[in-house]
Amino acid sequence: MAPDDADTPPPDHLRAAGDRIQTLLDASAAGGVVARERAEELVRSVTDLYGAGLQRILAVLRESGRMDEALIGRLVDDDLVASLLLVHGLHPHDVSTRVEAALESVRPYLGSHGGDVELVGVSDEGVVRLRLLGSCDGCPSSSVTLKLAVEEAVQGAAPETTSIEVDTDTADAGAGALIPVDSLRLRLTEPDPLEEAVWHPVPELADLSPGELAGFAVADLSVFACRVGRDVLVFLDRCGRCGQSFAGASLARRLGGAADAPLLRCPTCHTHYDVRRAGVSVDADDTGTAGDPPPHLDPLPLLVRDGVLQVAVPVPVPS
Repeated sequence: MAPDDADTPPPDHLRAAGDRIQTLLDASAAGGVVARERAEELVRSVTDLYGAGLQRILAVLRESGRMDEALIGRLVDDDLVASLLLVHGLHPHDVSTRVEAALESVRPYLGSHGGDVELVGVSDEGVVRLRLLGSCDGCPSSSVTLKLAVEEAVQGAAPETTSIEVDTDTADAGAGALIPVDSLRLRLTEPDPLEEAVWHPVPELADLSPGELAGFAVADLSVFACRVGRDVLVFLDRCGRCGQSFAGASLARRLGGAADAPLLRCPTCHTHYDVRRAGVSVDADDTGTAGDPPPHLDPLPLLVRDGVLQVAVPVPVPS
């Protein structure tokens, strides 16, 4: 009888086991260099043994004709199995395929900023080259959200990659890009006062219906989320103009606009925001200038991690 889901160790439990292994390895150093080397050799030997076993299991499945696309999909969709296959170099998908799948997972978030990302290629040295597409006038994206949205997904799917570069050999790589190329390069390489964040699972987000808007508390922060089509978008629950909550607000279709580009109206100051364009204000008197941008909402990164929708909440780095 096959075990049910209740018998499967939760992701947190498995992650704690990995942390415990590392803790024991570190503790072995107290016994001297020889003790540390023997402990590491033991872990390598056990890892090699299980890796050989996994390789034989996959070989048997292939020889029996059971290794079809459906089974491969189930294996790579399981975070634990996929991570073990990666560790042993047995993952059925090459690095480019995995990076592309990772980018697909963050496209709804990037789409909320009016843009998209395209994979140019992955070098033999593990450098991921991306091209940014689209535009997002008045985009309030911070460096931390960009780092989390792109780097977290890519590193999780392809840990052997070493860095991310942006292709500058495009005609629209300047002001019309999703985020200026020079700015993106700085965001991905330079320290940021908010470059740390904590991911918090919010499984309730998956239950949102199209057009629904709901408030949540995440790490003592008030946020609200809405589903537009298939995409779920999350913002801090704070109006960019008056600073009040969006409690009681709802999404509404813009007059003459598309159904997949609804507006959000602040119930206090009545400012209208385009949630598809990072929550920028669309009111006529909010056109903004270079020195005085229009009011906007504050989007938060949202990814599926360990099979659950999770929101990243930035935390200040002590100076």
